[in-house]
Amino acid sequence: MYFRLMHKTGIYIVEHLESRQNGELVQVINVITHPTQGDLHNRNEVENVFFHERRALSYKEKRIVDKNLLKPYEDDVLSYEDSLRNAINKMEEKLKREDNAFNKQSLLMLQNLKAEYAKQYKTDF
Repeated sequence: MYFRLMHKTGIYIVEHLESRQNGELVQVINVITHPTQGDLHNRNEVENVFFHERRALSYKEKRIVDKNLLKPYEDDVLSYEDSLRNAINKMEEKLKREDNAFNKQSLLMLQNLKAEYAKQYKTDF
């Protein structure tokens, strides 16, 4: 069974593997929303902050999560690569709507991540 999981600033489709004493073991199947780039404590700032590059959780990456974080998911499931590509494209479109330093830096980070993802998953992003 598939579930929707919000993890930090990303949203994923995960598959439940097993229940454990400390939570539910799940593995990542899809990316719905790519994690937000930058310093989340200083939103929209690029000066005098560490601007974080935030990667999406990898395909089949396993996590132990609280059961309350899992929401049933019943829609179609794309390949991981297609879902990651769609999530990146949505984020890029959103960032391009407003011309500011934060969005420009976020777009640069996404360009770097796309190159890394292309190597990791052997496909274009």
